[in-house]
Amino acid sequence: MKKLTLFVAVILMVVSCQQSTSNSSKKATKETAFNEPPKWAKEVVWYEIAVERFRNGDPSNDPTPEDIQGAYPGFVPKGWKITPWTQDWYKEDGYFKNTDNHKDFFGNTLNKFVEKVQLRRYGGDLQGVLDKIDYLDSLGVTAVYFRPLNDAPSLHKYDARNWRHIDRNFGPNPKKDAEIINSEIPEDPTTWKFTEADKMFLKVIQEFHQKGIKVILDYSWNHTGHTFWAWQDVLKNQEKSKYKDWYWIEEFDDPETEKNEFRYHGWAGVFSLPEIKETQKQDLSTKVRSFEGNVYSSQAKQHIFNITKRWLDPNNDGDPSDGVDGYRLDVAGEMPLDFWRDFRKTVRTVNPNAYLLGEIWWEEFPDKLLNPAPFLQGDVFDGVMNYRWYRASRHYFAAAPNKISTTEFIDSLTSFDKGLRKNTRYAMMNYTCGFDTPRLLTSMYNKNKYKLGGKVHENPIYKINKPNAATYQEVKLLLAQQYTYFGAPHIYAGDEMGMWGADDPSCRKPLIWSDYIFEDEVAHPLEAERPVDKVAFNHQLYNYYQKLIRIRKEYPVLIHGDITFLKGDDEVLIYKRFDESNEVFAVFNTSEHAKTITLDLSRKKYIDVLGGATIQQKEITIPAKSSSLLVAGY
Repeated sequence: MKKLTLFVAVILMVVSCQQSTSNSSKKATKETAFNEPPKWAKEVVWYEIAVERFRNGDPSNDPTPEDIQGAYPGFVPKGWKITPWTQDWYKEDGYFKNTDNHKDFFGNTLNKFVEKVQLRRYGGDLQGVLDKIDYLDSLGVTAVYFRPLNDAPSLHKYDARNWRHIDRNFGPNPKKDAEIINSEIPEDPTTWKFTEADKMFLKVIQEFHQKGIKVILDYSWNHTGHTFWAWQDVLKNQEKSKYKDWYWIEEFDDPETEKNEFRYHGWAGVFSLPEIKETQKQDLSTKVRSFEGNVYSSQAKQHIFNITKRWLDPNNDGDPSDGVDGYRLDVAGEMPLDFWRDFRKTVRTVNPNAYLLGEIWWEEFPDKLLNPAPFLQGDVFDGVMNYRWYRASRHYFAAAPNKISTTEFIDSLTSFDKGLRKNTRYAMMNYTCGFDTPRLLTSMYNKNKYKLGGKVHENPIYKINKPNAATYQEVKLLLAQQYTYFGAPHIYAGDEMGMWGADDPSCRKPLIWSDYIFEDEVAHPLEAERPVDKVAFNHQLYNYYQKLIRIRKEYPVLIHGDITFLKGDDEVLIYKRFDESNEVFAVFNTSEHAKTITLDLSRKKYIDVLGGATIQQKEITIPAKSSSLLVAGY
């Protein structure tokens, strides 16, 4: 009996050890201190995907007129259908002519391309993402930032019908998903199921993780769409709605009168995006400032947290490895700090290594960007989209809107560090362009002030054609600086393909995959003259991105090292990235002619892994409009 007892004890011990090993493997990654960004945040190369315009991998789930009901402009014209992926961007769809007798949400007749194009859908979906994971892995990206995947009627998905599900048209069975969604009690997480689109997103996460690629998901807790389930209840039940405290409502309708007195706040005055109510109202009409406070409704706040936890740990087993690796938070400066502090606690409780990225953008458009320091003290976000870095870099490398000296550029960069901890500076997303800005090539091609006048219907002289050769050289200079500076580089999907495009909506063209043949761009939205431009995947530019990513990975000092700016001249930027054992010199010549620079390289033998510099012991000669990366000791 004693032997049997001993045998059972041994078996139990083995089982216990196996369970312990299994549990420890789930927590194999060392937890990040609460007030620090995760280590991986500074090591990655980001790639931003807007699924609707990424790739159509499954035409059977393409949006129907019913699916887009509720999106701008508020109606679906006769003859509406999916736009061919390879169509000339500015060529009008056949159904555009059927918009003439309709008015949009704001009572305006649609008479501009920029308005009609909001009706377009191209059918991009998660199958398209799965089909191109190997492409992204080959490029070298190690983190993907998804623009919103909310179930929503628009192309951009910020106008959520609900926050808890992936858009029905991104998955394989939209009709079945709609039935599942309608069977749930929206505010009760115990009734939530995973739709087919949800399951496909979980597969996307799994396959990215198998490649060592992180995934973060975009949410805007600042507002919902006007088709959102809680808002629909408010519209129906008015002051009797149990969700009335979720939103900023100025006045309810009086059923005793013929007039509709119902008035509320929509984000940026867009009434199809009703705003979530905070404990204090901020006047954001002229300036955005960080402010204390919280979300007013505890019910709304808990709903947000339930969604948050859902995607961090989808099967709720305490192991977040099957969930997203963090969140990008839209219009984050317009929500109160205490809410974000509570949000961070919720996120880090589920996944201590999750990354929180804030969209901290304008204080006053178009001149003043918001100082992100109040959001980066270790209690709110781990990093922000580093618009300040890009605006300064564009100013220097593209002379946009005017030429500045090297000293002025360095002064700008160093001023951005004030009030920020070192780990936070390294965890920033160094953001060039994206869903809400002109594409990088077009931004550098036009010498206007950053984001001002970037839409041709507002600025008829804005250049919408393929950028010239000089622009490509300036873009390469800026990219070389992006990949050798501290902070994590960011790519907006398609920039590496050579895509160009003006500000929203023309930055949202479908991607120009190399296996497609595109129509030439010949149309102009203002019926003006323009060059005929061939649209095709730019393999040379792709190879340059791939090279920069490879260099950054091969020389970790570019990720982890300190930085010192060295003396160049008004047109030459030099800095050294270094640690206790290695150093790399980055040199940028922004002038129109070759430059010989005094630089003491006598201690070691250096090679230029990026450009074509001539290297001597005490000086280097660098060609016009080029960059060099001098490495030694490897």
